[in-house]
Amino acid sequence: MYGKLLDLLDSHQARYRLIDHPAEGRTDLASLLRGHRLEEAAKCMVVRVSITKRTGMYVLAVVPGDRQVDMDALADLVGGCGKTAFATREIAERLAGSVSGTVMPFSFHPDLHLIVDERLLDQEEIYFNAARLDRSVGLATADYLRIAAPRVAAISTAGDRVLATAAG
Repeated sequence: MYGKLLDLLDSHQARYRLIDHPAEGRTDLASLLRGHRLEEAAKCMVVRVSITKRTGMYVLAVVPGDRQVDMDALADLVGGCGKTAFATREIAERLAGSVSGTVMPFSFHPDLHLIVDERLLDQEEIYFNAARLDRSVGLATADYLRIAAPRVAAISTAGDRVLATAAG
């Protein structure tokens, strides 16, 4: 997946830089190692939203590192019927194509729908692990938007509702 990411960024002439650091998958600690503010981190979680009692969809929810996924807002946005939960580690890793802690803010799987919190886009540059625990990417936000073409909405909260602690 690391090679696929670099190919994608290079083929779109993205403005990015690679940052080597000790292996770390937690957003707060990875941000310290990379040397940027927590709100500049793209925290990525795979969430399953129930659409009906028998069907659901998987969303790659990307929020700033200092915020949490608002599960209710995410469900409302995609027409969910109420039950929303983080995907199992096995499903998340299969859909994301990388291990937990290295999920990137890009979806390469047709069953993984990318939604980015609008607050993350306030940053000039975003940071995320590059499908590896020991290397990250600093990517110009404008280039991220152009390449990923995500759905953008208010899907985060700073409150103590359903909290996300998984790192991206």
